[in-house]
Amino acid sequence: MDNFKKKFIEEATDLLEGLEKALLALEEDPNDVSLIQQVFRVMHTLKGNSSMFGFDLIDAFTHEMETIYDLIRGGKLQVTREILDVTLASVDHLKVLLNEDSINDPMVKANHDNLLGKVAKLISQDKPVEVAKEPKTSKAAAVSVSNEVEHTYYVLFEPVKEIFNNGTNPLYLLDELHANGKALVISHLNRIPKLSEMNPEHCYTYWEAIVVTSEVVNSISDVFIFVEDESNIEIQKIADTNLLKDLSFVADIQNLGRVQRDIGLTAVLKLIDDASRRQNLNVANVIKKEKLNSKDTTISSIRVSSDKLDLLMNLVSELVTTQARLSLFAEQNGIAGLLPIAENVQKLSRQLRDTAFSIVLIPIENMLTRFQRLVRDLSNELGKDVVFVTEGAETELDKTIIESLADPLMHILRNSLDHGIEDNEIRVKRGKPKQGKITLKAFYSGANVMIQISDDGAGIDSAVITEKAIAKGIITADRKLTRREVLDLVFLPGFSTAKQVTDVSGRGVGMDVVKRKIADIRGEVEIDSEPGVGTTITIKLPLTLSIIDGLLVKVDDTHFIIPLSVVDKIFAVEHAKVTSTFNNVVVLDGKQVPFFYFRKEFSLPESSLHWEQVIVVNFEEKSVGLIVDTVVGEYQAVLKPLGKHYKNQDIISGATILGDGTVALVMDTNKIIKTFAQHEAFKIEKIVNE
Repeated sequence: MDNFKKKFIEEATDLLEGLEKALLALEEDPNDVSLIQQVFRVMHTLKGNSSMFGFDLIDAFTHEMETIYDLIRGGKLQVTREILDVTLASVDHLKVLLNEDSINDPMVKANHDNLLGKVAKLISQDKPVEVAKEPKTSKAAAVSVSNEVEHTYYVLFEPVKEIFNNGTNPLYLLDELHANGKALVISHLNRIPKLSEMNPEHCYTYWEAIVVTSEVVNSISDVFIFVEDESNIEIQKIADTNLLKDLSFVADIQNLGRVQRDIGLTAVLKLIDDASRRQNLNVANVIKKEKLNSKDTTISSIRVSSDKLDLLMNLVSELVTTQARLSLFAEQNGIAGLLPIAENVQKLSRQLRDTAFSIVLIPIENMLTRFQRLVRDLSNELGKDVVFVTEGAETELDKTIIESLADPLMHILRNSLDHGIEDNEIRVKRGKPKQGKITLKAFYSGANVMIQISDDGAGIDSAVITEKAIAKGIITADRKLTRREVLDLVFLPGFSTAKQVTDVSGRGVGMDVVKRKIADIRGEVEIDSEPGVGTTITIKLPLTLSIIDGLLVKVDDTHFIIPLSVVDKIFAVEHAKVTSTFNNVVVLDGKQVPFFYFRKEFSLPESSLHWEQVIVVNFEEKSVGLIVDTVVGEYQAVLKPLGKHYKNQDIISGATILGDGTVALVMDTNKIIKTFAQHEAFKIEKIVNE
């Protein structure tokens, strides 16, 4: 039973996240009937499923919460800020109750009783109010909830024989089907074997039903949400009216159920045609055959444990490494027929790698609800009116990166709310809208994902940062910094421009943590701000952390991998031109390109090669050359961590094992260029602009 409880907890967690998202949307439009129905439906599903798996506290609690939204549906209560506050607090509490060990915690018990008291108070306030309207986007006129249009659906529920093994009682599901409205259920017993052949642990029965409800079709499919994998389920709307009012239609269905092994959708549609000729019923357009088949949905979308995905990525990584060894062996030995096989394995491993990547990529919108909730709760606490806007929420990232990104983004949003967005009165005095705005924007940029968090608040004064940096001894008074270098001081440990410490932020811990955590996932963070206008923080992230397409190069006896995504062009330049050039600038394709000579930077002896290889890479919208001895070729690099002894260095982001067993270091070109530029005390930007 533990496996099924685990599955319930996973499903319940998803339902609660969807509930939280719906509640935040409902706050924006309290009169949206579809959102009210969605909230009620989730609570109803949680109540039924928690009871099935023995989560009695959740069952009882969601029953009370469900009552509130049933009253709202019936026009006896109206959505208010108080109701939403209690509901959101209840969502947090239900997440805690999913951990059975927390039930005996005195604080959890106290919170449970407190919330039940608030819910009881809200239920006691029921009184007739103006009924919720259709969503603003709908052209339909507002209708009374009690006068909603009823629809008739055909439902086939055909569970597998082993359905009892996961603790499911199909009769409970049929009972819940009745709860959606009215239902006529036909039981089929024709598959029951002889008594001597019968297995008491198997289910031999399946059902067809005609269901009449004013709910949306999802309310029916939600009944079978936990048995989709173990059942053949068909749900089809067959009429925009209540067919069960037609007694002749009901009698015909019952007669078919007695004389046929199956009734089937085709026979039902024929009966509807007969009924429509009798009563001129408004029958749905069944020619389009817009059939909702849960079995098809299951095939196209399945739930997989994240542990299995991690294992898949590890196996793919090992396969890529093994394939590199095979390719090297084939090249070195010249065995007839082996090289084509190695090339085919390389092609297949690349396809498998790309497919595995697509599986572990998830949209950023999966983590946005917690940020919307943070902005809502924190803006209320601070007494500020702030709206949170998102763009590009469909942008996808490696799930590992998404998990590591949550805390840094929380830090940034807290700073924006506490120090960025001004108080309402100050904003009005400055000629700004009373309502502040925080925007989270995500988009692709080459092989990277960019995430920008912008606010229209007070901005950051460079002069104030400089003064604090001088006062703290971080820089000297005579040192001249560019605007970007001044703003980068914000990321230093212990540095804060806050005038006072609050419970939210301003203790000098946060932005340095942000930079460190983003660096841990091979990302970069930059800040741009204008006093009085606002602040924008840009995070640049790789799509994945596991495998990259790289350019394998060699400097002296050491192999390096340069990410292929940053490589622009490769040039061969005479050694004499490299060593005799002025200011580390070489002319390539008629343009001056600043460069770094790796042998010099790594303090290696001068090369005896006549030609040097210049790898031109993209750096902050500019081009910079990196000079190496040899370019070996493209290489799929499986990234491995360097270990704790090298965690404090920045220029190498990891290592990979080559086909011959040697190790190649993976370069972080942006950090390499910045580090070398600081060491040599010259600025790339100045050279390029000249």
